[in-house]
Amino acid sequence: MTRITVTEGPDGMIRGIESRGHAGAGRNGEIDLVCCAISTLLETGANALERVAGVVPAEEVVRDGYLLFRLPESLGPQEAQTCQIILRTVLSGLTDIEETYPKFIRIEKRNGGKAND
Repeated sequence: MTRITVTEGPDGMIRGIESRGHAGAGRNGEIDLVCCAISTLLETGANALERVAGVVPAEEVVRDGYLLFRLPESLGPQEAQTCQIILRTVLSGLTDIEETYPKFIRIEKRNGGKAND
């Protein structure tokens, strides 16, 4: 199962996304399309932060079965707005996948360091 943690600041703005694990939806050597969809959304979001919003994540880690990116603490109003559009679009796609394949992905939101399910 892929576990996604979305961290929001006290202002409700998404500050970072962390993904751990593989979905495990592929059977008998088949390609795991759920995992591919999750990875594509997350990597597109991380790339769009830099290429569209012009914001280099304060922290970014990518390795097999793990992805983490966090926004810098200080962003200008336009950068912050563009980042939120990107991140909320990614979250919308991930939520759609979770609704369709609940056995393979779990999304948790953390507000101010506290989990909200």
